[in-house]
Amino acid sequence: MTTFEDREHAFEAKFAHDSEMQFRTEARRNKLLGLWAAGLMGKTGEAASAYALEVVSADFQESGSEDVVRKVVGDLAGKVSAEEVRAKLGELLSVAKAQMMEEF
Repeated sequence: MTTFEDREHAFEAKFAHDSEMQFRTEARRNKLLGLWAAGLMGKTGEAASAYALEVVSADFQESGSEDVVRKVVGDLAGKVSAEEVRAKLGELLSVAKAQMMEEF
């Protein structure tokens, strides 16, 4: 294998790793958002965990995070605005990144 091919494979591996980490971080952020929203709805324990998984699943409906925002805003029925949920997503992204860095 040539040096160029080695570098190409290394770049491809790094890209795959970075993509996977981004996916996991966003899923973690969505789970944290779901737990936050569940708390606002008065859910605890298993019910809160189940709701958090619903929020994570909502992100698979379309590209971006607007599907998650719509779900949480709709489920909270006027308790928070879409802007507040987007702000919380930004805040929780930092938390999720920190948690992922601790694990890996």
